Parts: sequence; structure tokens; C-alpha cells
Amino acid sequence: MSQYSQLNAVRLLATLPHPCGYLEDQEATTVFVDPQTEVDQRLYSRLSELGFRRSGNYLYRPQCTHCQACIPARIPVELFVPNRNQRRCWRRNRDLDVFHERNIDTDEHYALYARYIEQRHRDGEMYPPSREQFRNFLNNAWGSTRYLEFRARGRLVGTAVTDVLTGGVSAIYTFFDPDEEKRSLGSYSILYQIEWARRLGLPSLYLGYWIAQCQKMAYKNQFQPLEILQDGRWILKSE
Repeated sequence: MSQYSQLNAVRLLATLPHPCGYLEDQEATTVFVDPQTEVDQRLYSRLSELGFRRSGNYLYRPQCTHCQACIPARIPVELFVPNRNQRRCWRRNRDLDVFHERNIDTDEHYALYARYIEQRHRDGEMYPPSREQFRNFLNNAWGSTRYLEFRARGRLVGTAVTDVLTGGVSAIYTFFDPDEEKRSLGSYSILYQIEWARRLGLPSLYLGYWIAQCQKMAYKNQFQPLEILQDGRWILKSE
């Protein structure tokens, strides 16, 4: 089946309007791929090009009636040039060992995840953390996920959940030791994934949605150049 036939066969469902998790006083509507759909890496990759994201085994995108603030964003890795702060971040973390794993369903990883949610995201939808939530949110069934472990002298300090697509790498989620704030592990994780995508010969690192009015999303604008999806086309975003 061609990618176009696959897309034509995809059935989308929509949620009822609900409070937006990013912008106050806004209602959000999310469309998602019918969970009964047979998804493989090729279809997942094509949907990512169209602005869909993954949460667990769900593929979704915002489709709000009165707001188009959520804009898909990705980094064209061959054009990316780190700024001074990013170069410092890279140097600060030269002591880290990075391991690529196929599974992180361990007490060690869950303990780090739970600490991260409890200390950094008590106001978010993922609080309070649970082992079931950890498994459902981070895993997928399409064989594309890799887990990047960041270790300092053997101690786990961070983990990046990353999906390898046919046209890029998708940064799904990163959690890290809240006590290691000076390392800027969130930024380091993105820098590492940019370099990894280059080594894999893949052109893009997908970052999810950029929202101009949301402070939580401001860090994405620090990675330049940044491409955004507008009117069905990926274009370079002006700073």
C-alpha cells in the first residue's frame, strides 16, 4: 500500500472541547488517529510530516476552532549552528556517557521520572506520576523508539525518549535529575539528538509544537534555524 493509500485509510477522531493545557482561557480540541488503525513506521513518519505527535500509542494533533497557536516545529539538522550558550552546555556535559537502550521499564528509570514530574511538573496533566502512566506514555508498538540514557560516572541523570522516523528523529520526551539544573540537561538532550540525527543521515529533529504565547515553549526558539509547518508546507521561521 502506498503512503497516500495509507493516509486515505486513516480514520480521525476528535475530542470534545476541553481547557487548553498551554494557554489560559482557551479551549482545545484534539484529533487523533483511530486506535484501531494499523500503524507502521512509514505511516507514523508521514503523519509526523503533517504535524502529528505521539503520546504512548496515540497519534494526535491540535485542531482548535478558535485558535491556531500550536505550530509544528522541527530543526533542519544540517543547517543548525549552536549559539554560545549551547556550546557551553555541550562542554559542561562532556563527562556524560550516553547509552542507547530499547527498554527503560526499570525501577531506576521510573524513580528518576517520578522525581522529575513531582518537582518540575506538579501543575501538569502528568502529576501525580504512576508506573502505569510511565509505561503507557513512553512506550510504543511500532519499533521506532530508542531511549537515550545520560549517565555521570554510572549514575542515571537523564533519559530522552526518541523515535526514529524515515525522515527524521522525533524528540518525544526528556526527564532528568532536578538537582542537576546547572547541566541544562533539557538543552543537552536536544543538542545530542541533533548530532545523532546527523550521524543517521536524517534531515530533521522534530520538536513538537511551538507556541509563541507560551513561556514553556520558549526554549524551542533558541534552536536556530527552526522550521515550522504552515499551510501544509515546512518553512524557515524568522527569529
